[in-house]
Amino acid sequence: MANTYSISDLSKEFDLTTRAIRFYEDMGLLEPLRSGPGGRIRVYSARDRTRLKLTLRAKRLGLSLTEAKDLIDMYDSPRDTGPQLKKFLVVLAVHRQQLESQWADLQATIDEVKTHEKEAKAMLARADKAIVKK
Repeated sequence: MANTYSISDLSKEFDLTTRAIRFYEDMGLLEPLRSGPGGRIRVYSARDRTRLKLTLRAKRLGLSLTEAKDLIDMYDSPRDTGPQLKKFLVVLAVHRQQLESQWADLQATIDEVKTHEKEAKAMLARADKAIVKK
């Protein structure tokens, strides 16, 4: 049999809980074969391992699991990669815009904190001078 992995193998390799891997399976991202009594033992293929790796990469990019699944499923199809790449670029552009907006909000908040720090230091300096004069 080609390279296969147990749920424990993938859990250790990707530092995930087995529960998280089962969740990705429930979401349709992974499709392990079943073996053993009652099909209780999951046997993951190299394809499943790659899909898990791509899912985690998509999560790091801020994609939802549904977006990740859509993109990964497109790569499973025998079609040209052009449509996949175009969709990927659209998804990335949307997430980049969201991150840039969040970054702008953070910068504004940081600037506001700096202003309050400056004002508080000035007030403290004035209070210290008033105590010294007494």
